[in-house]
Parts: sequence; C-alpha cells; structure tokens
Amino acid sequence: MTAAEESAFAALSERHRRELHVHCYRMLASFDEADDAVQETFLRAWRARESVEGSSVLRAWLYRIATNVCLDMLRRSSRQVSKMHSFAEVPWLQPYPDRLLDEVAPDEDQPDAVVVERETIELLFLAAVQVLPPRQRAALIARDVLGWSARETASLLETSVAAANSALQRARATMQGHLPARREDWSAGEPSAEEQALLVRFIDAHERCDAAAAVAIAAQDIRVTMPPNPHCFEGLDGLLPLLERAFGENRDGDWRLVPTRANRMPAAASYLRRPGDSEFRAFKLDVLRVEGGVVAEITTFGAALFPAFGLAATRSAAS
Repeated sequence: MTAAEESAFAALSERHRRELHVHCYRMLASFDEADDAVQETFLRAWRARESVEGSSVLRAWLYRIATNVCLDMLRRSSRQVSKMHSFAEVPWLQPYPDRLLDEVAPDEDQPDAVVVERETIELLFLAAVQVLPPRQRAALIARDVLGWSARETASLLETSVAAANSALQRARATMQGHLPARREDWSAGEPSAEEQALLVRFIDAHERCDAAAAVAIAAQDIRVTMPPNPHCFEGLDGLLPLLERAFGENRDGDWRLVPTRANRMPAAASYLRRPGDSEFRAFKLDVLRVEGGVVAEITTFGAALFPAFGLAATRSAAS
C-alpha cells in the first residue's frame, strides 16, 4: 500500500469503530473489555492491511477480526455462565451509554449498518448470551442480531455453513430457556412516556430519601443486583433494607440524581454530598427495567463509567 492508500484504509476502518465496539460488547458484556478488543482488532487489521481486497469487504473483514479477538479473549478467561438466574451470576456485566449507541446508525455510506435495537442490547439479553459457548454466541449475534446470512456467518467463524447453522440452532434452543418472549412494543431506543414518568418519580423519591415513595413505584417481585458484587435482593422485603441503609446512613447527606439512558433503558446517575463536603460526588448508576407500569428490576453499577456517559465526577450544590 502507498502512504495515501494506508491513510484511506485507516480512515475507512475508523468509521466502523463504534459498531465494532458494540459487537465486542455483546460478545463480552463488558464495556471496558470491548475497548480492549477493539484496540486489538485495529492493531491486527493494520498488520494485515495488505490482505484486504477492497473497501467493499472491509466491514465484514473487520467483524471477522473482532470476532476472533473476542473468541481469543473468552478462551483465555474460560469465562462462561453455567446458569443465569440474575445478573449476580455475571459479575463482569457493565452498562452501555445510549449516547454512544446512537453513534451506530444507518447513513448513505453505510446502508448495512443498523440502529442498535433495544432487544439486542438490553442487559437481560447481554447476560443471557453469556450462558452460550463462545462460538455459539458469535453465531447467534451474527445471524439474529446483525442479520447476516448463513454463508456470511460461516465466513465470520471460518467454518462450514453446516457447522455455523448447527451452532446457531443450539444457541437459539439455549436462549429460549433464558429469555422471555420478545416484546413487540420495544422501540429502537426512544424512551416511552411511562418510563420517563417512572424515572422522574424514582429520582424524586431518592433525592428526598423517601422510602415509601420508592416502594410505591416498585413491583412486588422487584429484583436488585449490583455487579460485580454477587448479591441479589428480591421482592419488597429485599428492597426495603437497601433503602433504609441508603437513606438512613446518609440522612445527614444529600443526594442528587441525573437522568440518563443505558442499554436503551432509563437510568439515573447518583451523586452524594456527605456531611462537611461542598460538592456532590459520583456514587452509582441505577439502570431500571420497567414492566407493567412499575420498576421490575434495578441494576446498580459503580461510577467508573460516568465519563463514558458524559457525566462529571462532581456536581456543585447549585447544579
């Protein structure tokens, strides 16, 4: 390649970075590890740039490299969930900011790139695919998420069409036991009015440290998990002690919550100002699953990914 050709190759490859990151995230369920996987993908691609046969096949070629990088990472870690009752079994699970998902969208130059739909990025889907062996996981994502053909999937996995189809069939059978029926009314990412209203009430209850108001919007069988911690709290009996501890221990402190979106779901970023402190400091991120007009599940993450969400580490008392 000439210097000009190498520059063009780098520019074209870079345009696929976000969708490759989402692909690696689906494979690994970790935002941070997806970062590492994409970096390794671009390194391998650059080293093998002479072998690519033109820009028309670049995207599929990059996906093949990214998939192999993820398979290598999963092989090294031997990480697979044997069962999935709750997100507590997936300690490496991390959220994905919607503001970055929105960067993966179709345009006139990328007609085969698609909007990241909720049912393929929601935490429940991400956790469920962790039950699958790595190659079955890759086959399912290629066929049922990316919409690739059997032949394209076989090429992605560097195997025969029959083997790719067999992996897909086994993956689909396993997933049926770990996912509910797909919800027809899921959108491509716009929050529903119901979700927006519940998020407002969730934020208000927590800022006022009002346990009764928080319980009023919770399902009777609500589930709360806190990856990477192995705890799983179920039902209102499990929720109440958490609220009492959060509100009680910090009753002399103040909470400020900021609405956001993660994995096409409503979320709230919490900041805590402790007694004697002049600023609110990043504390946690709650991702809500809403069903039947109530909060059915809360997945609580730490504040490490606040920068990826465009959230500051601190907030002033005036903000």
